[in-house]
Amino acid sequence: MLGETIFNNSSIPLLSKSLDAGMLRQRVIANNIANVNTPGYQRLEVNFESELRKAMDNSRLIGTRTNDKHMQLGRPDFSSLQPTVQKPVDPTLASGVNNVDIDTEMAKLAENQILYNFGAKFLNGKFKKLNAAIQAKSIQ
Repeated sequence: MLGETIFNNSSIPLLSKSLDAGMLRQRVIANNIANVNTPGYQRLEVNFESELRKAMDNSRLIGTRTNDKHMQLGRPDFSSLQPTVQKPVDPTLASGVNNVDIDTEMAKLAENQILYNFGAKFLNGKFKKLNAAIQAKSIQ
């Protein structure tokens, strides 16, 4: 009970979902790179940040669903956020093979790695603070 209160009312679940999105994005980008020479392959992208922005937008109303079959109103709940994989509308490159640009994918791979490392360090800091609070120690 206390553990649920501590974890669910903090940024830890959101950070965890962000790291999950980063892991999925890493796999999708690696798949795009692996198929750089596959004829007809359509690159994929992970969509998470736009949904996160919608959920964090305080100007949008929050609706309550009384039945699972009802459509969701207003901004989405953080617990319902999930990263999704989609095919962007990209034309085929001039090479004519597919729409994967190796330079773009490598840049996205590096960017994703930096964001993932930052998120992991930030989450680690949260756990260090919780651990220090539990042990009644000061944070170093």
